[in-house]
Amino acid sequence: MREIIQIVNALPERMLLPNARGSKTRVFVSSLTPKISSLKLLRMEKLENIPVKLDINVIKKKLHMDRTGDWDLDGALVETATAVIKPSAVYKVCYVEEKLEDEVIIDGISFKSRVLRKNLEAVGRIFAYVVTIGKQLEEMAGSREDLLEKYFLDSIGNVALVKARKYLEDQLRSRFALDGVSFMSPGSLGDWPIEEQRPLFSLFEGGKAHIGVRLSESLLMIPKKSVSGIYFPTEVTFYSCQLCPRKRCDGRKAPFDKKLVKEYGVGTAEGP
Repeated sequence: MREIIQIVNALPERMLLPNARGSKTRVFVSSLTPKISSLKLLRMEKLENIPVKLDINVIKKKLHMDRTGDWDLDGALVETATAVIKPSAVYKVCYVEEKLEDEVIIDGISFKSRVLRKNLEAVGRIFAYVVTIGKQLEEMAGSREDLLEKYFLDSIGNVALVKARKYLEDQLRSRFALDGVSFMSPGSLGDWPIEEQRPLFSLFEGGKAHIGVRLSESLLMIPKKSVSGIYFPTEVTFYSCQLCPRKRCDGRKAPFDKKLVKEYGVGTAEGP
């Protein structure tokens, strides 16, 4: 039975199957196996020593150094930071068992979010994940007295973390033949608050991420340079930013979309 589940997990989210008339119909593989999760033999994979190449010019652009000449980033500091970064990730293939009004049940765990529920409308298989770059860079930044160096190291860590998560995304696309994927993270929207970290982590064995990441009492991740969430297949890319009206945000990936806010029925259509 374990071998069967491994085969199912390796199948693409959608594939062409012949119908009675000899033509082919595109179907969701996960919809063919709605009860797989009840067997409790789902895959969890770790990705260690994730290759992350840091480009000093990209980091400078992230820090808006291309707009000012008052301060600069030392290339040696980037090299020093790169040497201590230890990117790793863990993901688990999970199945959506039930879809309620503003809630979804994934592997027997309840997740309450109108936005997540809508995004998983036609989805049966998702990928819970945690990514980190480790604690060494954070410790290095904490030991520095120069505030500008601390800021540089923190920014370098943010860039490295984004690259590590993108590596995981590329691996999921390739391994499961996903044409398109989107992700959501607890705390990124008021509709899916930080409290949802607890059920997310409970999807992993023993409630641990198995890559040295744990939740604090306030449900923040330790080490701090870590991200978590759910990847799901999608034909149209979704960004939580599209539902967030915050005007100033360096991490914004897409503009606020009033029409989408109304479509999802969350928050307010007022924005920048």
